[in-house]
Amino acid sequence: MKNILVVNYSQSGQLNEIIDQFLIPFQPETVERLEIFPAKPFVFPWTSDEFFDKMPECVQEDTIELKPLHFGAERYDLIVLGYQPWFLSPSLPITALLKNPGFKARVKETPIVTVIGGRNMWLNSQESIKKLIAEAGGKLVGNIPLMDRVSNLVSAVTILHWMLTGRKDRKWGIFPKPGVSDEDIEGASRFGAIVKNAYDNREYAGLQKEIMATGLINIPTDILFIEGRAKKLFRIWAKLIKTKGTTPEKRKRLVGFFKYYLLVALFMVAPVLVTVYRLLIAPFAANAIKKKKEYFCGVETKS
Repeated sequence: MKNILVVNYSQSGQLNEIIDQFLIPFQPETVERLEIFPAKPFVFPWTSDEFFDKMPECVQEDTIELKPLHFGAERYDLIVLGYQPWFLSPSLPITALLKNPGFKARVKETPIVTVIGGRNMWLNSQESIKKLIAEAGGKLVGNIPLMDRVSNLVSAVTILHWMLTGRKDRKWGIFPKPGVSDEDIEGASRFGAIVKNAYDNREYAGLQKEIMATGLINIPTDILFIEGRAKKLFRIWAKLIKTKGTTPEKRKRLVGFFKYYLLVALFMVAPVLVTVYRLLIAPFAANAIKKKKEYFCGVETKS
């Protein structure tokens, strides 16, 4: 009987590879695999204009139309949800899924494990996922974020190369390959084995501690600092574009402003602020930083 639902959206295919590896320890007959698709597919590779134009709706967590969802059961013993962060938010298809009445009915009173494949920033998006799962009456019991481990600026260059060309190769033969490393993708089966053991025993209370005990999940302090501020700015831009971009021309102009603002903030402003933070603030806030990391690495929501 297929009583584990594994559902995800993967635009580039990377998350499908992660999920495939994650599922290796499971018996195929117990797993129902469901890949979701937008009713109007997103292009891949992206064009620059199309990529940045998705920001306002993504940040405001608007829904989009999905292709019809077909579930094999009314209830499941476990749901594994795979997703990518877009603009520090869940991707549009995943937000739509979590607001879909049919899926919400299956989430209710069901243990949920999230598997994330992304660049390096997942904290804010996971907070949104926690909220949406809680609103549906589900119980988040585990989270496995697999990220690009290179520096923030280098990964920004490589991910743009991949998203705008469709090529997951070394830009100019100099930069590292973009995305989650092959080693980390292949290692997803290790996390799958941990989740399978919890599933077999129907005991999820200590699951996230076991996941963290692998030592493979880490939140760089720089990322913690950036994510603590960037989402607020994204919300301001999203509201501005949605309220003032009342014609295609106005919206395109505002999205263009946002694109250049983001590039300047990412490559010029953020490095300066991060350096100041490292030197003048972080050494005196070690306990607060530790507590924040412990919270984001957990599965509980803020009270």
